[in-house]
Amino acid sequence: MTDDTSAEFHDFFDRHYAELARLAFLLTGEADAADDLAADALLALWDRWDRVRAAGHPVAYARGVVANMARSRIRGAVRERRRVALFWSRRQDHTEGPDLAAVLDVRQALRRLPFRKRACVVLRHALDLSEKDTALALGISVGTVKSQTSKGMAELERLLGDRTALETAGSGRR
Repeated sequence: MTDDTSAEFHDFFDRHYAELARLAFLLTGEADAADDLAADALLALWDRWDRVRAAGHPVAYARGVVANMARSRIRGAVRERRRVALFWSRRQDHTEGPDLAAVLDVRQALRRLPFRKRACVVLRHALDLSEKDTALALGISVGTVKSQTSKGMAELERLLGDRTALETAGSGRR
């Protein structure tokens, strides 16, 4: 690669690393993973920088790479949790039922959303992207962005509403 190409990529890195790390954090809920995912995505971009910049939308491409890497990380974590749950379910002294005393915050509510809804909500509301830019980043249609964002927001309201109801019931107010 030429020095101009290298300088162009470094400028891209400086301008977009923080945004990509924030996107990864909001998708995964893990600060350490966010930095790693952003760095890994930018490394992947560097390996094919000539093709990425020729495509005309390097930021959208980068967001898509981060989203795909976050999805893979989440899937791996889900598989690991299933293995752990299977291990503990075979023990005789496990407890049934959910922990109702747990506190539910926005990040936890986001994690409960299916990935596409979560990605649409995060890109539209946390990163303030347009529907078109969100669609471009995720490789889906604008209509899908609209429906997934709407459904995701409704589900978040329901999840966070349940939290308010639990807090009200727990405090003795009726």
